[in-house]
Amino acid sequence: MLDKLASIEQHYEDLHNSMADPAVSSNPTRLREITREISGLEEIVAKYREYKTTHDALEKTRVIVRDESDEEMRALAKDEAAKLEADESRLLQELRVLLLPKDSRDDKDVFVEIRAGTGGDEAALFAADLYRMYTRYAEDKGWKVELVDENRTGLKGFKEVVFEIRGRGAFSRMKYESGVHRVQRVPVTEAQGRVHTSTATVAVLAEVDEVEIDVKQDDLKIDIFHASGHGGQNVQKVATAVRITHLPTGLVVTCQDQRSQLQNKIRAMGVLRARLYEIEVEKREREQMETRRSQVGSGERAEKIRTYNFPQDRMTDHRIGLSLHNLPKLLDGDLDAVIDALISADQSEKLKAAGVN
Repeated sequence: MLDKLASIEQHYEDLHNSMADPAVSSNPTRLREITREISGLEEIVAKYREYKTTHDALEKTRVIVRDESDEEMRALAKDEAAKLEADESRLLQELRVLLLPKDSRDDKDVFVEIRAGTGGDEAALFAADLYRMYTRYAEDKGWKVELVDENRTGLKGFKEVVFEIRGRGAFSRMKYESGVHRVQRVPVTEAQGRVHTSTATVAVLAEVDEVEIDVKQDDLKIDIFHASGHGGQNVQKVATAVRITHLPTGLVVTCQDQRSQLQNKIRAMGVLRARLYEIEVEKREREQMETRRSQVGSGERAEKIRTYNFPQDRMTDHRIGLSLHNLPKLLDGDLDAVIDALISADQSEKLKAAGVN
């Protein structure tokens, strides 16, 4: 591993040196490529250099522990060596993670689709709670949220809501939210105070460039209609809403939140490409399932991934057995603790699959 890290550092330095070459500095395209590659290597090179500094300091401290005759100085050196050993071990683990293959989608913007499942009006209200949770989380991260499509109920719930989150690293964190979410609570419509169980499904789709997936125009059926507001009233006299049906798969995408027909069509095509790409990704994952059984990273939608238990004020993520309390805070978008734990579990599984201890 250390040989590989040394090779990466040398390549990083070579890239920096190449920027002084007139043939590179006078070629904007090549310059952008090199700058992008340097940016992609900065984190691992910085971590490797920190490791080397720590390792060198540890070796020098061990010499003091071995050779120093003054007992007080030896005791101080032993304490310092213990701290440096812990730092070295931590840095090595962080470097192992950084060497894992990157998900090419991690820096992509995402489309999030939330649909009410079993539970009627209560499921629709839960879908609205999830929508609020994710929008608040996105705001906390400095990401931008834009509504794509919605199908509201009379009780301020959602049968379905689709929205886009734009921001650096959006997919890298949001991808763990795909799956069936379950809520256990007393619905506002329940007069007897009985706890009901309802569900909603969440799909997180990485935005896909046109060149990444080919969608033939002949495979599309495009309908134009009037956008509707809450309760079904028409909000525009001009037909701007767009419904695109992908005939080979039967996928249907609707977008009516943009001001123009063109904008709605562009946004709907973006969602369609993301869905088609996700189908291909899931197909590949099924083929690789024999070598990697963990579902932490793939967001298997056939099984519930999380339960929100209101009587016990507890959120439980079933994939990693994590339970957290203070549901109001979690539903207000404070999700870093659970997402960080999922990322850590996913990295551990990948390290195990790669044979790295």
